[in-house]
Formats: sequence, structure tokens, C-alpha cells
Amino acid sequence: MTENSEIAAARIEVERSRARVMATAQDLQDRLKPKVLARDAWEGAKVKGADLAEDAVDAVRARPLATTGVVAAIAMFLAREPLIELAGKWVDGVSKKRTGKKRRGARNSEDETETA
Repeated sequence: MTENSEIAAARIEVERSRARVMATAQDLQDRLKPKVLARDAWEGAKVKGADLAEDAVDAVRARPLATTGVVAAIAMFLAREPLIELAGKWVDGVSKKRTGKKRRGARNSEDETETA
């Protein structure tokens, strides 16, 4: 009978082990569901984003002038096309004014020589 009790004990142990393996497999299935994976990824991204934002605020507080310069450089880079057009218009306007003044000056000197 000891042999039968040993076999029965072994069967009980096998059933316990099988139950543990099945529970572990069920846990893995639950963890690997797309909805759970997406939720975990979203939570991780939120935590990481909050950490980055906090670090950025600390950096801005530590060096406000450097941050202002970087932000201005990025803004100028992003707005480079309109700034280039504006500078071109400004330069054209200034050069037209100068050539107009030169022409007027030349006309005045011609008029003075003709009247003399």
C-alpha cells in the first residue's frame, strides 16, 4: 500500500504542478493581450513624458537666457521663409529709396548746369 500512497502523492503533486503551470500560462495570456500592452505602453509614456517635462522646467529655471536663445533660434529657423521674404522686401525698398535719391541729385545738378 505504500506504493499506492506514493503514487497517489505523486499524482497529487503532478496536479498541483499542472495547476501552477496553467495559472502561469493564464497570467501570461492576460499580460500579452493587446489592450493590456497598449495600456501599459500608454502609462509608461505618460510617466516618461512627465519626467521629461519636469526636467525641462528645471533646465529652463537654471538657465533662462540660454533657453531664450535656443527658443529664438528655433523660431527663426521655423519662420525662415517669411523672414527671408521680409528681408528681401526691406532691402529692395531701401535700395529703391537710395537710387531715387541719387537720380534726384543727378537731375538737380544737371538743372543747375543748364541754368548757369
